[in-house]
Amino acid sequence: DVATGTGDFAITSYKILKPAKITGIDISEGMLELGRKKVKNLGLENHIQLLNGDSEAILFPDNSFDAVTVAFGVRNFERLETGLSEIRRVIKPGGKLVVLEFSKPAMPVMKQFYQFYMKFITPKIGKLISKNNDAYKYLNDSVQQFPEKVNFIHILNQLNYRHSFYKTLSLGICTIYCGEK
Repeated sequence: DVATGTGDFAITSYKILKPAKITGIDISEGMLELGRKKVKNLGLENHIQLLNGDSEAILFPDNSFDAVTVAFGVRNFERLETGLSEIRRVIKPGGKLVVLEFSKPAMPVMKQFYQFYMKFITPKIGKLISKNNDAYKYLNDSVQQFPEKVNFIHILNQLNYRHSFYKTLSLGICTIYCGEK
């Protein structure tokens, strides 16, 4: 689980899929510490390992993982293609990449509501919760700049992922992208 943060997606994946092992990496040691506490409190230390790591330099050999997930983190990669290439390197042949990411709704009414909410409401809520207006402004900016849907699939295909596709969720607020090595 690349950009695992506090490990929520890794924990959910374990609960649903029950694989022998999940490895999560993130560049934020502070978030990883919170995640490690969650993993320990759930008694999942033998199944989930959270390590400090960068998507652009994954410290595992080629063909190490059956699948790699990224939930709400790929839009934060400093160099998107480099991170996606590095992920492909560590996936076993036939293995899958699954990305869950925010997207911009296309339906007119939902699109207008979403744009208003992200531009005006989210930063105010963020400022109340975290006292950091910029972090929540960044969320909207990063979603707006992300090469979503067919553009992201095009990038995956250029990087030699096969059978790439996407599926929108939640009225277009989120999208799942899948590719195969």
